[in-house]
Amino acid sequence: MTFDRVSDAPAGAPGALFVVSAPSGAGKTTLIRKALPDLGAVRFSVSATTRPRRPGEREGVDYFFVPRGTFEAMVMQDEFLEWARVHENLYGTPAGPVRAALDTGADMLLDIDVQGALQVRSRMPQSVQILVVPPSYDELRRRIEGRGQDDPASVAVRLSNARAELSRFAEYDYVIINDDLGEAVENLKGIVRAGRVAMPRLASRVNAILSAFP
Repeated sequence: MTFDRVSDAPAGAPGALFVVSAPSGAGKTTLIRKALPDLGAVRFSVSATTRPRRPGEREGVDYFFVPRGTFEAMVMQDEFLEWARVHENLYGTPAGPVRAALDTGADMLLDIDVQGALQVRSRMPQSVQILVVPPSYDELRRRIEGRGQDDPASVAVRLSNARAELSRFAEYDYVIINDDLGEAVENLKGIVRAGRVAMPRLASRVNAILSAFP
């Protein structure tokens, strides 16, 4: 994950914004981390959150861990592209860095929850929306319980929320069923590569080429 590499987007084209979301436990973060090394200079947008840091997580890499009061002040100042309350914690994507990167032609990828993804769609309809889906209810429950981070009541809440989140699947551009991780990674890479050459992203370049014809 990096913030300073130059995008391999076509010269003169705006950056593409890819939004990947999923219910808790569906495996989207693992999927993204495995796909990114093969996608060139895609910049990963780091979200802010009020939840406690988990073992192995790094400040400014996995999340920006901020006090609740700081987060709420940022909301009041409209500093988030999206934000949401998830399982009693707050998550949000700082808007400034994302917009600045896209304006310079850099591709951006957001790893956010379903609530946040739909907010981004309303504010940036050109974004490519990707939903990661678990292969089954039983497998999702096994994954959540296997992390050992939630008590039975919290597991039940996450599963209930997952049903509501997955019911919004028709609002997405793409769905990746995360059954076989290798196949899911290839599907995500394919979506990103296709998004880089989609219309209307390259319309201005094509018009420039056409203008040179006699």
